[in-house]
Amino acid sequence: MCTMIVEKVKINGSGRGVNGWFKLEQANVSYDHPFDAPFEHALNIDFVNESQGLGARVAVELSEGAARELIRTIQKVLDQAEAGGHLPRS
Repeated sequence: MCTMIVEKVKINGSGRGVNGWFKLEQANVSYDHPFDAPFEHALNIDFVNESQGLGARVAVELSEGAARELIRTIQKVLDQAEAGGHLPRS
């Protein structure tokens, strides 16, 4: 059964698609059926720039465990960068 759980967030950055690098403007995050990953449900993230069409898209499908580990790792790296003075203290 589809969960229909979807959130969209505006982001800044770059992604590399089939035609090379492009500016990222949005991430669509869902927990639903993946297209390729071998799970009933997955954490799906589409990094997109809708103004550049379908070629400006990077998609990932993660297991629940992999998604939670990625969240922890991103936070750990940002905390280290902040502690090292590479980011302003939040």
